[in-house]
Amino acid sequence: MKQERERPPADERETKIVDEVYQIHAQCNLYRATFAMQWEEAAQLIMPDQRNTFFRENYNFPGMKKTDRQVDASGMVANLKFAAICDSMITPFSSKWHNLEASNPYIQKDRRTRLWLEELSRRIYTKRYMGAANFRKQNNQLFQSIGAFGNGPMFIDQLRDMHGRPIKGFRYKGLPVGEVYIRTNHQGQVDAFVRAYRMTARQAMQEWGHDMLPPELDDAQDKNSEQLFDFFHCVYPNTDYDPDEGLTKNGKPFVSYYVSCLGRRLMQEGGYYSFPLAYARYAQAPNEIYGRGPAQSVLPALKTLNAEKATFLKAGHRAADPVLLTADDGLSDFSLIPGSLNKGSVTVEGKPLVIPLEPGNIQISKEMMDEERSLIGDVFLTTIFQTLVENPQMTATQVIELINQKGIFLAPTVGGMASDYLDPMLEREIDLELQQEPRFRAQMPPLLREAKGEFKIVYTSPLFKAARAGEASGFLRTLESALNIAGQTGDPSVLDIFNFPTAFKSIAQIQDVPESWMASDDEVAAKGQQRAQAQEKQQQIQALPAQAAMLKAQAQVQQRGGAVANMQGQGPGGQQ
Repeated sequence: MKQERERPPADERETKIVDEVYQIHAQCNLYRATFAMQWEEAAQLIMPDQRNTFFRENYNFPGMKKTDRQVDASGMVANLKFAAICDSMITPFSSKWHNLEASNPYIQKDRRTRLWLEELSRRIYTKRYMGAANFRKQNNQLFQSIGAFGNGPMFIDQLRDMHGRPIKGFRYKGLPVGEVYIRTNHQGQVDAFVRAYRMTARQAMQEWGHDMLPPELDDAQDKNSEQLFDFFHCVYPNTDYDPDEGLTKNGKPFVSYYVSCLGRRLMQEGGYYSFPLAYARYAQAPNEIYGRGPAQSVLPALKTLNAEKATFLKAGHRAADPVLLTADDGLSDFSLIPGSLNKGSVTVEGKPLVIPLEPGNIQISKEMMDEERSLIGDVFLTTIFQTLVENPQMTATQVIELINQKGIFLAPTVGGMASDYLDPMLEREIDLELQQEPRFRAQMPPLLREAKGEFKIVYTSPLFKAARAGEASGFLRTLESALNIAGQTGDPSVLDIFNFPTAFKSIAQIQDVPESWMASDDEVAAKGQQRAQAQEKQQQIQALPAQAAMLKAQAQVQQRGGAVANMQGQGPGGQQ
């Protein structure tokens, strides 16, 4: 049954907000159009499921075939491997790939601060990898998007149950590149976006309620239609932000508007305490805010390989099923069925009357394709790890050293995504965690609270460990040389230059040893005191025999001295 409308017509303020959202989208769309054309070319070759999604006017009927222009799949396979490399080197599921430290080195010396930040990092990691959070799947798709298009948007929000009610946890959504239009601030950081996406009327009612639906969506909602309608979600800095206003709209640094394109109505107005979009960019050209990925760098090679593969298949087909050449008066009933007898197909001398047409040099085509594949593999970083596949007998130490070497090549490009992707994502997660856990937030150590909770992110993934491993390995190599010199010369003074407590504490941090596994300064001092007392007791025990011998000797000397004195006092005949 059709429900009666209760929503009044749009007022002047609502109309102004909707017009502003449309204006932002139009401007962003204008400057993104040239990127969208390149993304469409790349999608045709290595990520066909994203075809025809980069312009808002385009529509894809579910289940449409999109691989009709893809002849060679090497680029698609290389992109899948690229995503796996980024995932394992930057955000490995098997280990906690980040820590938190106080920005002030003095505050970081406080053990309570270190333990609280360690617990905060652990809580974030646990919620991120909850099944309902869906991070692993979305993260891998984001890295695929970066490989194909150089851009990867990740939306992070509070987890909600099936009825839309907020619950503790995070929810991740890797948005399609074609849906997101970004703006940057004066420092080049993404601080605003417009997302153009589609929903059914039923989904819109679940999101905002029936009373908020524009009248134009009534019929579709009443019929439970699966027709998709256009919506905008726009987020940008709040120019009226005042931190003293707390929970009000002006108390949030970012404003948020949801707009229905049908009817041009404002569906929801709100804000965020932290920017909800982490937008990864692989590499940027001058005066451009969108990224360029590996596929853009080798787009000519991808297109060439696709064309070469078509020629190679044609040549292979001709070689397997060749064109036959016959004379003008050749056989008219010639059969190509296996086992057939074609009488008269050779002369009396044995010369064939039917010959195949030479298909061309297939090997040359194969070598040309291998050359393009090698170039594509280099850009997508897959050949860097080929050594591990070719040498499975390598020891664990050799593998670690090899990965450290690969980090030199990966860090300038892949590692650069941390500032665009990982930093905003962690800042958003920390903000959500402290909002959801007020009791834990209240336990913030006093020193950290006085510093207004300022912290820095320390990444501990294999890629970033490789960048810091030089400090630890350099110290250990130097120490090994010093030990050899001390052993050969017998002079241990060469070891006096090392500050072992400080050095090994830093090495433990580089190796990502949890703070809770390390002894506190008081515990270290207590251990040193106990060790000194034990050594003193041991020395006393070892000295007891010598002391006993000395006492015995002294007693004997005293006895002898007394005997001599007695003899001298008695005189001749033993009389005094």
